[in-house]
Amino acid sequence: MAKLENATKDNPRLEQRVLKDGRISLYLEYYLGRKSEPVLNEFGDPVLYTSGEMNGKPKYKVTHIRNKESLNLYLIAKPRTPFDRQQNKETLELAENIRREKEQQLKQQTKGYRLEKSKNTTFISLFQSYINDYTKCDVRMLKMALRWFEEFLEVTPEYKRYKDVLKPKQITKEMIVDFTEFLKERGKGETPKSVFQRFKKVVKWAIEHSYMTTDPTKDVRITTDDQILRKDVLSTEEVVTLINTHYQGENPEIRRAFIFCCYCGLRFCDVKDLTYKNIDYSNRMLKFEQNKTKGHSANSGVVVPLNDGIMSLIGTPEKGHESDLIFNLPSHTMCLKALKHWTARAGIAKHITWHCGRHSFAVNILNNGANIKTVASLLGHSGLKHTEKYTRAVDELKQQAINSLPALNSTDF
Repeated sequence: MAKLENATKDNPRLEQRVLKDGRISLYLEYYLGRKSEPVLNEFGDPVLYTSGEMNGKPKYKVTHIRNKESLNLYLIAKPRTPFDRQQNKETLELAENIRREKEQQLKQQTKGYRLEKSKNTTFISLFQSYINDYTKCDVRMLKMALRWFEEFLEVTPEYKRYKDVLKPKQITKEMIVDFTEFLKERGKGETPKSVFQRFKKVVKWAIEHSYMTTDPTKDVRITTDDQILRKDVLSTEEVVTLINTHYQGENPEIRRAFIFCCYCGLRFCDVKDLTYKNIDYSNRMLKFEQNKTKGHSANSGVVVPLNDGIMSLIGTPEKGHESDLIFNLPSHTMCLKALKHWTARAGIAKHITWHCGRHSFAVNILNNGANIKTVASLLGHSGLKHTEKYTRAVDELKQQAINSLPALNSTDF
């Protein structure tokens, strides 16, 4: 088994156990204190000490209260390749980040404790602490936001001197406006807007925890045309080509999961959490709540009908394993690397990311005659606003198809 670097006072502790299928399951064990109860005899009367200083006093037994929480994270028991070892490393890092966040939550509940506030706390260290405790699927974008903000301070002469000493309360609206201009020059497409949204999450958190008193990001925005589909999409022919492409060392879990996204339109953060309980086998339906909107949208639930091919892709669980993950995926980074290698082998000269599977699903079913309301429902959109960009993409594809025909000249008639 893998060796876990647990501190003796960690609560919860990160633990592991070997499953029947050979994988190592990671879980958290909480210590919730102890309780003392009198020892009773068969008649329900207290048992008394009969000698020594405690003579005549009731005996007590001490029970230590512990609770376990599964993380649905698994290690490869005997990693044989660099890919396996890297996957184990990233899984352990994710598990430890979750453990730290859970520890903070437990301390908050029991002691009202949170990150110790200090006049010497810099915004960069605060940002990093926020990332360390963050467990949601967009942590990669948060890391990018921190990296780009550090780069902004480094390359901007008037702010360079603040790089290692900038306090949260020293951030001004003028600095934020300059940062947004830097983002628009640094990134492309929707990336600047996405990075700034994550940056604002950290600022909001800092205000809620009294590190800042005012919001310097208020009324500062990066706007983009949300109705333009900027990512590449796979045509139905390219999806078939991808399915028929194999290579040595491919990860079958990544392969199955991405094909599933192309046929059902799921995001990476949703497909990685799917269990067999999400499948209604009798009615051949997939039912799940979107991680992106769960808890703050009445339309977070999605229902997708399944056909024979998709059902065979999913498979059926062994008895008693209905709570198991359908796809045992490594980190998002590892999945992207595998996808890049796979599309290159298939001869697809497009920049295909995991989210392109979702976009491809929407464009392809629209091309095949689905109406926009049906597509919005299958994607879990609360309205048609976010779905309209796919109809525009379909219109562009139709125009490209017409333009691909041989040119006509008036002299031909």
